Amino acid sequence: MRIADLPEASGLTASLNTPGRLWAHNDSGKPEIFAVDTKGRVTGKVLVSGAQVVDWEAIASAHCGSGACLYVADIGDNAARRKHITVYRLAEPARTGGTAQVDAVLRAAYPDGPHDAEALLAAPDGTLYIVTKGETGPVALYRFPRDAGSGKTVQLERIGAPLSRRLSSPTGRITDGAISADGDQVVLRTPNALRFYRSADFLKADFRETRSMDLKPLKEPQGEGVAFGPSNIVYVAGEGGGKSQPGTLAALSCPR
Repeated sequence: MRIADLPEASGLTASLNTPGRLWAHNDSGKPEIFAVDTKGRVTGKVLVSGAQVVDWEAIASAHCGSGACLYVADIGDNAARRKHITVYRLAEPARTGGTAQVDAVLRAAYPDGPHDAEALLAAPDGTLYIVTKGETGPVALYRFPRDAGSGKTVQLERIGAPLSRRLSSPTGRITDGAISADGDQVVLRTPNALRFYRSADFLKADFRETRSMDLKPLKEPQGEGVAFGPSNIVYVAGEGGGKSQPGTLAALSCPR
């Protein structure tokens, strides 16, 4: 499936409020998120007020308070020079148009210097994790402290690294990740593969894969995003391969 409005499709997550709705974004341009149905049709876009775009790379969803929140991660850093990264939190929009206001700006710094990253994981309890890309250092897992909040820059906690030697190759760079809604699974994606883990192990630095899936048959121009759907469905998204080329979306059956 091709998505004309998302030539630089980077982040992808499933709505917690509306079955059949996905949220996605480009990695540059306006601070907008796009509502996409499971057939790849854009059903609307929402301007994220209070957010800026340096290099948006991921979006995740989790329950917060009595509702659901979206977390938009401005964490790309190709040159590994950013003093801090930013995650914008907002209540998941009920409508697929207009404007949504950011309600928290979460800034954080790595304890071991800047890293490029494209994967934000949101646990069901709202705990946030970042998996670095492996481009400017080893692939590693970091956790936001529980007291992260607007108005301060917190230090991330490094949980563990490296994940795998094969994730250190150019085809093994981590371009996105997600935690399943039931909290049981973690998936990381590379340009050519999905790799699955048990959340209880992964989030404690036990990085043994439970299974993997080859994505090369999809022939994506540039594989980027991944999101858990209902049952055993996993969605993957990618850039179109050029500024004017539509992005891509595919639905895969991934039995546990």
